[in-house]
Amino acid sequence: MIGSLPWTAWLAVGACTVALACVTLPLLAPRPVRLPLDRRRPPRQEEATALSGAAAAATTLIGRVLDRRGWGRTLAVALEQAGVKVAPQEAALFLVAAVLVGGALGVVVGGIAVGLLLALLVPVLGKVWLGSRARKRQRDFADQLDDSLQLMASSLRAGHSLLQALASVASEAEEPTSEEFARIINETRVGRQLGSALEEAARRMRSEDFVWVIQAIAINREVGGNLADVLDGVGETIRERNQIRRQVKALAAEGKLSAVVLMLLPFGIAGFLMMSNPAYMAKFTESFAGYAMMFSAAVLLVVGGLWLRKTVQVTF
Repeated sequence: MIGSLPWTAWLAVGACTVALACVTLPLLAPRPVRLPLDRRRPPRQEEATALSGAAAAATTLIGRVLDRRGWGRTLAVALEQAGVKVAPQEAALFLVAAVLVGGALGVVVGGIAVGLLLALLVPVLGKVWLGSRARKRQRDFADQLDDSLQLMASSLRAGHSLLQALASVASEAEEPTSEEFARIINETRVGRQLGSALEEAARRMRSEDFVWVIQAIAINREVGGNLADVLDGVGETIRERNQIRRQVKALAAEGKLSAVVLMLLPFGIAGFLMMSNPAYMAKFTESFAGYAMMFSAAVLLVVGGLWLRKTVQVTF
């Protein structure tokens, strides 16, 4: 029987229980969170090297020059439209370095004339690259706009507010729509008016369709009504416009390809003649008449290129 156990047995059972508790309780109790050593000490500032100091000084100097000339804002707008997340002075510093490298490479390869040509060609190529990237972002934004409006309408029907609908587009849409809508949300959170943020995005993306969306939202906020139905109507109109735009692009593709072939054909023939019969092409560089003929051909080529561009460029 339990009651007949001697007191020494009860003392042994109690001692074992206390020992077991002393062993298991520390294992079951939550352990204190230990921070790593690098978080318990203040971060050490890296020592500035001569290269980093020179780069910082050059960036500051270029920033002052851009501000003095009024080019900083223009460059910033071009970088924003292209989606390049770089400060204007840093982009200008990179451009200056590319010009110097291109010029030096041209001097080493072909002399001073080639170096000057490459140095002048680098800024042109940079501008062309920024413009091409900006146009691609604008085309992608226009193609994704109808899907974005459909997503906004679905969010509004689910009971979300307009800002929550915009946030859903920012989190679920593809680039560049998600980036632009996320910027709109961030600007409204820091105190900017929603209409002003939307208009700035429309100017940045140069989207006439998005301007219609902004106007529809502004009218709905003034007179009331079901904004989801309004966005569905605007989205249907934009969807039809995108369909027509794609049809026009497909029909004009043949004309654009013909223009490219006609523009490259003189260079191809000249290159073939220079390789097959160099003496025949050398006549153009041995007399004044040859230079006059090449100059006339270049002028006619430019005029023909502009005319072909105007022909295949369809605006609706």
